[in-house]
Amino acid sequence: MECISVFDMLKIGVGPSSSHTLGPWRAAERWIKELKATNKFDKVESITVDLYGSLSLTGKGHATDYAILLGLSGADPEYIPVESIDVIIAAIKNTSVLAFNNERPIPFDIKTDIVFNKKFLPFHANALVFSAHINGRRHRATYYSIGGGFVVQEERKNSKANKIIFYCTFPYPISTGKELLKFCNDLKLPISGVVLENEKSIREEAIINSELQRIWDTMLECMYVGCHTEGNLPGGLNVRRRAYDMYQKLKGDTPYTTPVEWLNSIRNTDVKFRQILKWVSCFALAVNEVNASLGRVVTAPTNGSAGVIPAVLMYYLVIENHDGNFEDIKRFLLVAGEIGSIFKKGATISAAMGGCQAEIGVSSAMAAGALCELSGGTPEQVLVAAEIAMEHHLGMTCDPIGGLVQIPCIERNAMGAIKAINACELALDTDPNNVKVPLDKVVNTMWETAKDMNTKYKETSEGGLAVGVHLSDC
Repeated sequence: MECISVFDMLKIGVGPSSSHTLGPWRAAERWIKELKATNKFDKVESITVDLYGSLSLTGKGHATDYAILLGLSGADPEYIPVESIDVIIAAIKNTSVLAFNNERPIPFDIKTDIVFNKKFLPFHANALVFSAHINGRRHRATYYSIGGGFVVQEERKNSKANKIIFYCTFPYPISTGKELLKFCNDLKLPISGVVLENEKSIREEAIINSELQRIWDTMLECMYVGCHTEGNLPGGLNVRRRAYDMYQKLKGDTPYTTPVEWLNSIRNTDVKFRQILKWVSCFALAVNEVNASLGRVVTAPTNGSAGVIPAVLMYYLVIENHDGNFEDIKRFLLVAGEIGSIFKKGATISAAMGGCQAEIGVSSAMAAGALCELSGGTPEQVLVAAEIAMEHHLGMTCDPIGGLVQIPCIERNAMGAIKAINACELALDTDPNNVKVPLDKVVNTMWETAKDMNTKYKETSEGGLAVGVHLSDC
């Protein structure tokens, strides 16, 4: 049975991409650990890194090369001060020397030692090969960034099926919506309750609470930073940050100095009906503008779709329930994480494998289901909400202009958040007995759609808006 924790689905990291930035970063860390375990680390004379497939085609726009350098330098994406990223990269560029795991200097030329190969390897669209040169010999290790910051090495027995196995120790193992509902009925628990019981089997509840609080604090700070930062995004498209401008038109007069005080100030703002969509859009845009500028975000379930879940949770706290507290946040994140894991196990959360339906579509489904439980929905209605949200993202392509997680990615987070709220409302007025398309069917359909989708619409910048709009037009 496959097993994925909510903390696998919701990871703290640095933007702009979970598969193209966080994944390669983690792969570099993992490679270093393996070199140390085999007593090769101290013998490494030089390093080369080869990128394949989508990592090669859109790696520059996703800062894949920078992520690899940071990982090889021993920096942790969860805790590195984001302002130090440019300093580390500049030092390597200027000196052609890398502080390997921040322990020993080795020569490294970013222009020649990271190679962008356009061809694809068979196991997954996001592949990278690390090579350590020791005494005239080349020691290679191949990794695959499979979406959401997950990194694996190829398993021969599963390579043809393109299948990744997560071995499970949960007392209530879940791979489908049907199995989830059975546990809810057997245990007489809501979805969040079943997920919590699974999480408690591998860590204490106090740790679960502290980690979920840290995830929410990161989400809140991300929205706060995005709403208070103006100017253009980096990357060459000259995209103006819009969250700042929107927030200036929406904000009230209550003073604040911290993200938590900011949240309370919005709760005290008289929000007109027509402003609700603007607030939700503002929150989503804020997160993904921070993500696009190599800021710290929560992968939910990916960086490119990181704005949907915090925007919908913020909607609940500032529009639907001013008395909402940590217990509500906890339930929301637990439900969202479980729905995301069902999509990961039954389909994919990698745009390089499934297009944007695998990112914005999944995040919208996660948010819709989570909001539905907080709004009083039954477990059956929660899965209906998730199904509705995904159903109306099926076939969405991933076609970033210039390989940057900006156009159309940032706006898509706002649209995914709005769809999630709408899906929740529809589900709350739906009798699950009358539903024709269960969640498991739409998960399977999403995967079949992903397999049928032309490669050029899977995060390669070779189709759609990526070729329909030229950089010179921007």
